[in-house]
Formats: sequence, C-alpha cells, structure tokens
Amino acid sequence: MSNRILAEIQPIRGWRYNPTLSADIDNYVSPLFDVVSAKQREALYRNPLNSIHLSVPQTNDPAGAALARLREWQASGVLRQDELPGIYAYYQYFRLTGSTREYCRKGFMCHIWAYDWDEDVVLRHENTLPASVNDRAELLARTQFQTSATHGLYRDEDFELETYLDEAMRSPLYETEEDYQGARDVLAVIQDAAIIRRFQQVLSARQVILADGHHRYEGSLAYRQARELAANGTATGREPWNYHLIYLTNAAADDLRILPTHRLLLELPGGLSDAELLARLVPYFTVLPQEDATYLPEIIAGKRWAFGLYLNGQAYKIRLRAEAHHLLDWETTEEVKTLDLTVLHFFVLERALGIIGPDAQRTWQGVTYVRNFAECLQRVDRGEARAAFIVNEVSMAEVEAVCHSGAVMPPKSTFFYPKTIGGFLFSSIADEEAGNLFAEYFQDLPS
Repeated sequence: MSNRILAEIQPIRGWRYNPTLSADIDNYVSPLFDVVSAKQREALYRNPLNSIHLSVPQTNDPAGAALARLREWQASGVLRQDELPGIYAYYQYFRLTGSTREYCRKGFMCHIWAYDWDEDVVLRHENTLPASVNDRAELLARTQFQTSATHGLYRDEDFELETYLDEAMRSPLYETEEDYQGARDVLAVIQDAAIIRRFQQVLSARQVILADGHHRYEGSLAYRQARELAANGTATGREPWNYHLIYLTNAAADDLRILPTHRLLLELPGGLSDAELLARLVPYFTVLPQEDATYLPEIIAGKRWAFGLYLNGQAYKIRLRAEAHHLLDWETTEEVKTLDLTVLHFFVLERALGIIGPDAQRTWQGVTYVRNFAECLQRVDRGEARAAFIVNEVSMAEVEAVCHSGAVMPPKSTFFYPKTIGGFLFSSIADEEAGNLFAEYFQDLPS
C-alpha cells in the first residue's frame, strides 16, 4: 500500500428506491444511526419500507434482520441498481437559526479505499467506541451493503469539481421537501467517464479528513482487514470489500458549518455543592455573574477560552486566566491544548471535578452532550442536570490543524451541520459487484 495514490476514489453503481417510491423519498430517508432519537425511531419503524430497517433494525439480530429485509427489497424491486457507475452529486440546502441566508453544502458520494489510519490518507479527529464499531462492522459483514455515507472533507481552493456538480444538479434524480433537521437534500449523478477520471485525479493528490461517521468508517476498515486476512495473500486490491461509501465536501467552502456542542453536567461528583464548584473554578477562571442566561452565547462569542455557565438559575461568564494555561499537562499536541474544549475538559472536569484524564472523562456518566442551547437551560431549570457549560463552535482551521498534528479532539467536539441522511443512496460491496462496478475505471488508474 505504500505506493498507493492519496485518496483513491471509485464510482459506484448505486442502489436507490425505485422511481415509483423515490417520488416520495421523504417517506423513506432516515437520520443516521448515531443521531436518530427513540421517538424518531418509533415513527420510522412504522413505515415498512423506511431505510431505518436496513441501518438500525428493530430486533435482537440486527444484522440478520437487515440482510433479510435487503434481499426482500432487492427481489421485489423496492431497491434498484443503476445501470451505469457514477459519482453522485449531493447538495444540502439549509438555514441556521436566526439567519435568513440559505446555505448550500455541495458534495458528492463515491467509494473510497478504506485506508488504515497510519497510512495518513484518511485522517480522524475523534476516537471511536469499540461497541459501536463492532455493531457497524457486523452489519456490513452480513449485508455487504452501505446505507449511508460517511462525511469526509478535502481541500480545493480552486473549487474545480463544483463546476461539474452544478452541471449535474441541473437534472436531479430526486430531492426531499425537508428532512428531519430542516434541510432540503438533492441527488444527481455524473456518469461521464472523463469527468469521473478528473474527480479521481483531483482526489488522488489530497488527504481526506473525516467530519462525521468515524464509527461507520472504522467498521468498513475492520471488515476490509478481516477479508484481507482471510484472503491469505491472494487479494488483488480490486475487490469491492476494500471500499467505503463516502460523501466528500470541500473544506474551503463557506457553506461548511460546524455547530457547538455544549456540556451538561448531570451530577457533581462527591456531593459537591454549587458554591464549592464555583470556588474550585476561581483559581483558574475569572467568574463573572450575568443577569440574563439567554445572552450567554453572544457574551462568549469569539472569545478564546471563554464559556457560559448556568448553575441553579444563575448565569456566569467564565474565562481561563491566561497564566493558568501552562498547567495543562496532558500528553497531546499543542494544537489540541489550545482548543477551548480541551481547556474546559482539563480545568473543569479534571481540576474542579476530579475526573482525571481523557479516558476517564470519555466514560464518565455524569456528563452529556447537547447541541441545543435552550435545552441546556431548560434541563437545569427542571432539575434534570446540575449545570450547563456553554461553548463556542470549533473552527474548520482548528479541525484541520488537529488532524494534521496526528492527535484527536475531546469527545463531541464537532457537529457538522447538516448531517447526511440515510436511504438517499446505497452501495454494495458484495463480491459479485467486482465484475461490473470497477472494471472500466480501474484500467486507467495510476499503478
């Protein structure tokens, strides 16, 4: 693999809902497996053709149930495979709360080689949970079918590929009216071999940063490694199981939005009182009471190492004392140490609360992660949580710097918005795909 080009991508013969169903595609798409709520699941399960039955089956044998459902849908024509391989343009139109601007995140779906982390081609910014990886790997091993694309980022300041994507979008395959998060999703396809080769050439010189879907990607990586081991040296590198379904967007675009994820403390360890928490923060932070909690995001916006704190009905702005930062002694890179969230996790969770080290914090049940600011205040007011720490969003520049440093961020550092949806496009990595999925394109790839 040492001589493999960077970010090798391949077109796919996508599987999609047949035309009679795709006219009402909103009825069949679903949130990703790791963000779908229990209430959403209940509603989606009631539709026997919704894609959630393939991605998060409701049974004690999820992989077996997904395989049976997949075979049924393929045999009955619920899902059909496109005749020609292609790269699928995928646009998401959305607005942010409080803004009238309509954003459009432009990207495309294809297959990418499931690179090992140490190959330094696909880069991660967060750690994964083994149980979630195993769940995705088992599902993939049984079905050999990918129901939603991992979100990856490449950087192209020239925006060359967007020209081809815009042209494809003049003839969309279908679009949602509005998905569960308020975005409008549109799908189109590029099947011109010359244009596809240009996509391959552009990506072959670039690394890819995973924005979202680390568990799904690592599940594909685990499956590829298992198949390669089972092949006992006979694998050619052209097998479909080497590949992973990915949605690639340009990190240089200003329509790439990262939203903050706040920290909600469900408990204070050791019976700590509110006054004692504040007292433990004072050696490290300036702590300034605020009259109105609703303004906390505006008060801390753009300020380094500044956070909002909502505690027992009282709001505070807290900001790390610059002279205290040198105490942050975790073994990580400087790029990680300068992050707001690293400061929060070290000086609040470790120093003030006694949850020592990233590993302990990752498994501590006393903290949960909430994107909605109003929900944070409401849960504290209802007594469901002791305190809320309000944070600023991470910048794309910070994500790239951390990835290139070889380190990872604290848990739940990024929330790339909007999320991709499940059921919009499927891909198969079954052995029988080898003959018709890759042959035309492999012959022109660099060796």
